[in-house]
Amino acid sequence: MPEKALLNELIDSLRCLPGVGPKSAQRMAFHILQRDRSGGARLAAVLAEAVRSIGHCQMCRTLTENALCELCRNSTRDDSVLCVVENPSDVMALEQATGFRGRYFVLGGRLSPLDGIGPAELGMDQLAQRLDELRPAELILAMTTTVEGEATAHYVGELAAERGVATSRIAHGVPLGGELEYVDGGTLAHAFAGRRRVAAE
Repeated sequence: MPEKALLNELIDSLRCLPGVGPKSAQRMAFHILQRDRSGGARLAAVLAEAVRSIGHCQMCRTLTENALCELCRNSTRDDSVLCVVENPSDVMALEQATGFRGRYFVLGGRLSPLDGIGPAELGMDQLAQRLDELRPAELILAMTTTVEGEATAHYVGELAAERGVATSRIAHGVPLGGELEYVDGGTLAHAFAGRRRVAAE
């Protein structure tokens, strides 16, 4: 039926969100159209503006509307500690759950040769340049404990070791295969405080 084409397109579009299947997308679409059209219009406007205006920080690669994010512009942050994470959501999770005051670098994923994600796609050259510029006393690996996360941590650890930078890794409390953004604040704070040194090979 032609009259359903736009509704079906709305439902299909909502399925691009993580964890949203056909039924959830359908519920969201009907809720917006039946009960909250003004909320839907605001969502559409904000989403369009966000997609148009939000890019990546030139220094740490997190999401921002500016050339440099708020954290990189903050001169009171500790340049002697650099924390490497997989995603911008990890930065937000750590900022909310820990007292970390150092710098960040966001890879934007993890090494996965089968998916065509190698060092270049994760900005490893930019990370190496950042290490050369900052010369931090410590590099913290805050990555997931998946096979890809472990491989990525190993690669980053070697970059740091080549430059004589001590490397530590968050440890206790983060479950095997767990994503940082889904770990509760108390567990994440404990894991961050209990990070351990990584021995260079």
